[in-house]
Amino acid sequence: MPLILPADAPESWQQAAAALRRGELVVLPTDTVYGLAAWPWDAAAIAHIYAAKIRPEAKALPVLVGALAQLEAITAWLPPCAERLAARFWPGALTLVVPKHPDLPAALSPYDTVGVRMPDHPAALGLLRLTGPLAVTSANISGEPPARTAAEAAAQFGDAVAIVLDAGPAPGGQPSTVADCTVTPPRVLRAGPISEAALRIVCS
Repeated sequence: MPLILPADAPESWQQAAAALRRGELVVLPTDTVYGLAAWPWDAAAIAHIYAAKIRPEAKALPVLVGALAQLEAITAWLPPCAERLAARFWPGALTLVVPKHPDLPAALSPYDTVGVRMPDHPAALGLLRLTGPLAVTSANISGEPPARTAAEAAAQFGDAVAIVLDAGPAPGGQPSTVADCTVTPPRVLRAGPISEAALRIVCS
């Protein structure tokens, strides 16, 4: 079974960061549900996520960031609208689809775009500011409900995960709005807490 550590301790973030850099998987809390994380430049670690989740490889993995400056590693060119949306709604429940940086492995996304978000959770932000961007998807076997507690995540993944950061029950709620920022105005690909009308106001 994975090592379960308190999510609010910087020492836990250090251990999680070291595991991620070794190519291992880590479960972390977010502002919605628990997430399953891997180092985004490690194709083998990305493959490990797909195997652990039994996730179709045609479904790209999103990336979480802990600061706006980290976007430089995720996208070679940030559309101006995406920049304004990030400044307005992050950290929060908005995933921006942007052009993928050429240094990111094809295993992360088979497309020329990638989804990126800054979560509104102190433990997630603490880890992300230490590690830089991480590939993160919901912590559950595909088709099963997302894990709302550290124990649920540990039970689903077992030894496939090295560390679980425990922050107590996750808030749950509605998944983030997903907006394609490669078109103008941005197009909502998945409805969520932030409306398309609100996005258009920012990008008008």
